[in-house]
Amino acid sequence: MAYMNTSSSFAPLMARALHTLGHMTEGAASYMTRRRIYRQTVAELAALSDHELADLGIHRSHIRRIADKTARNLA
Repeated sequence: MAYMNTSSSFAPLMARALHTLGHMTEGAASYMTRRRIYRQTVAELAALSDHELADLGIHRSHIRRIADKTARNLA
């Protein structure tokens, strides 16, 4: 008598692949959001004068570090 296996191993494989793809997409979207916030923060702070930055207690050399922290905290 012949035996036929009707269960498919394709469905679980496809589910795992879609799950992984979803994580990759979320990661890319999160990176893009952080990058946008970083660029915007750098642009806004860089546009301020040295006097305005000093009023805020920021040295011009700290702009990138502040932008990085801001992007990580907001995204």
